[in-house]
Amino acid sequence: MVKQRIHVQVVGFSDVERHALNTVFRLSEERELSYAPWVPLTAPGVQAPTRLAEVALVDGDAAEAVLSHARETPPGQRLIWVGSHAPAHAWRVLERPIQWAVMLNDLDAVYAARRVDSGFLDLDVTQPGPLETGSESPNKRALIVGAAGERGQVTAWLSGVGVSEVDEADSTEAALECIGRRRYVCGVFDLDEHHVDTWQLARLFSQHNANALTVGVSEHADPLAPWLNRRRLKRDTERTGISALVGRPLQEAQWRRWLELLA
Repeated sequence: MVKQRIHVQVVGFSDVERHALNTVFRLSEERELSYAPWVPLTAPGVQAPTRLAEVALVDGDAAEAVLSHARETPPGQRLIWVGSHAPAHAWRVLERPIQWAVMLNDLDAVYAARRVDSGFLDLDVTQPGPLETGSESPNKRALIVGAAGERGQVTAWLSGVGVSEVDEADSTEAALECIGRRRYVCGVFDLDEHHVDTWQLARLFSQHNANALTVGVSEHADPLAPWLNRRRLKRDTERTGISALVGRPLQEAQWRRWLELLA
């Protein structure tokens, strides 16, 4: 497989954090998908790069962050914001202390999103796919992405409202294949899953299935979760196209309120 590289424009961050970032970039060179800092060429006689960095990684506490906050992200670039007061167009928002494994997963998700944008995965969200029909009426089908330990319970609840067929996906590419191949009445996305780009997948799912119920599952949606986490989660889901937000641990009463719409 041809090695792929994502360039990251780094704005702000302390010396310690930049050292950690450089370590992440260096270690990624051993992978098929690697990351490198994007540095504009400013030497005399040297032409500046014409392409943008695929990712803008911005320290929200840095003075330079005001430009990224006020200016929309250029087409084709993803903004990962670290800290508070993130702009509405931020693609991902991380808190301090930085969880480097989470950041690496977010960077990996950029590659998956670029493949969708480029058409490499042949996912057409402009035209609905053909419904899979039975002898008399279309089968009701749902897609569950992540939530591996809870699928049995969710599948049982879906069956109770007549959704008899359920597809399951444990990876971004598997979910993309399902979204591009079938139509669904419901999609369930584990927003706490860091190994799958569930946010981007939920957005694509809602575009491809305009009349479907798109459910986001997160521990931050629980009524006992910190208020700020619940507020940030609700803001992000509104931008993504998620129509229903339920908490973890799962509670049947909370789910039934939404699943009754499918009956």
